[in-house]
Amino acid sequence: MKLYLDCYPCVLRQTLQACRSAGLPGKKQISIMAEVMNLLQEADPSSNPPEIAAQMHTLIRDLTKCEDPYLELKQASTKNALLLYSELKREISTAMNPFDTAVRLSIAGNIIDFGIGKDFDLRPVIQRVLTQPYAIDHTLELKDEISNAKSVLFLADNAGETVLDRLLIETIDKHVIYVVKDAPILNDATAEDAVAAGIDQVAEVISCGARSPGTVLSRCSEEFIKIYEQADIIIAKGQGNYEALSGEKRSIFFLLQTKCDVLARDVGVPVGSIVAKWSLL
Repeated sequence: MKLYLDCYPCVLRQTLQACRSAGLPGKKQISIMAEVMNLLQEADPSSNPPEIAAQMHTLIRDLTKCEDPYLELKQASTKNALLLYSELKREISTAMNPFDTAVRLSIAGNIIDFGIGKDFDLRPVIQRVLTQPYAIDHTLELKDEISNAKSVLFLADNAGETVLDRLLIETIDKHVIYVVKDAPILNDATAEDAVAAGIDQVAEVISCGARSPGTVLSRCSEEFIKIYEQADIIIAKGQGNYEALSGEKRSIFFLLQTKCDVLARDVGVPVGSIVAKWSLL
């Protein structure tokens, strides 16, 4: 997805949020905001939003010396989602369509997104998503493609969301390679976050070799690119992965909630929609 003008104030909002999460004093926040505004002035308009966000967070880390300002929030997100795990596992086992329920729960977890904001309540979001009509529904194609695949490449999004991804992985019953970020960026899942959610018990956890919101292929390791290019089927969670990969000529299933106007317009659905979109349709 291309960089829209609306993305610029969003980057500044994320900058301020990261500064406050790191506990920086006001003067330091002003200095960092000025640096990020310079970055935006020089940004290549053909870049996608995760590329710009990655540059912004690199700048913030260099200036603050804080590697993971979202650490405590990520840990709390995972802990709170795990409290619901057994209940949601039963929800899937008793559902008329366990696969659809598991996909919906994974999409519900996509509300845990500190790039958009910190104000959400997971339980009512789950209840909404379990009955909400899809704005784009390619879940039948997803199920069919999974059934014909030897393995699934699953691109993770956020910590806490990982717990609901685990429920979907357990329902898929295929070898799953779960791809996380190489190091902390926003509240995106790292290997530590995946293990805390129990993903290592149901999937092979690997790093994409990059540190950016969304899987920005130009930043990923050669090792990951080989796995990506050989994948039978790719599931990409969340807005960041859609922003980074929607232009790829690959078979990718995007599972997400549309949480901002810009992305919703690009997908062609209203804000607040749930989406299971196959790139080939």
